[in-house]
Amino acid sequence: DFNEYMEVIYNALIDSVYRGLNTSGVIPGKLQIKRKAQYIFEQKSADQEDDLLRKKVIAYAYAAAEENACGGKIVTAPTCGASGVLPACLCYAIDLNKYSKEQLLAGLKVAGLIGNIVKENGSISGAEAGCQAEVGVACSMAAAFLTYINCGNIDTIERASEIALEHHLGLTCDPIDGYVQIPCIERNAVAALR
Repeated sequence: DFNEYMEVIYNALIDSVYRGLNTSGVIPGKLQIKRKAQYIFEQKSADQEDDLLRKKVIAYAYAAAEENACGGKIVTAPTCGASGVLPACLCYAIDLNKYSKEQLLAGLKVAGLIGNIVKENGSISGAEAGCQAEVGVACSMAAAFLTYINCGNIDTIERASEIALEHHLGLTCDPIDGYVQIPCIERNAVAALR
């Protein structure tokens, strides 16, 4: 049933982050990009708690996006190239330890609705509509997720989702040598922070 399906998605989102955080080395391909998620996550900080949370969000987004770049199991949310945004925000919400699993699952459903609205009425394809269609929509989905779990009403969810997408308009899909590594991985982290 649908709830079991959502449970599988929930677990896969989280697993992609934790696999990425526990893996080091070089991402396959001729660019020879070193994985950074584990390094970022392990950095100690004397900064304020908010800075530590932001660093975690960045590490989470890198982790899932690096898993994608390495051919690991990820959730297309809405695409492989944007697969770090929603899992980073989910893991952030879990870290806050103030939401029930039911709230988080319902929030993921709302995120999925936003992704589907864009897919049906526009595009989620980077090749077709630029990175605004991938990372922009992922940011929009994450904004809807976070707004929902923080008890936002439908109007607030719509506004948050729209603002997140609007601020990615014009973002082109221009990966170096066609690899989903540069600038893709970093864009996942930036969108997760937004």
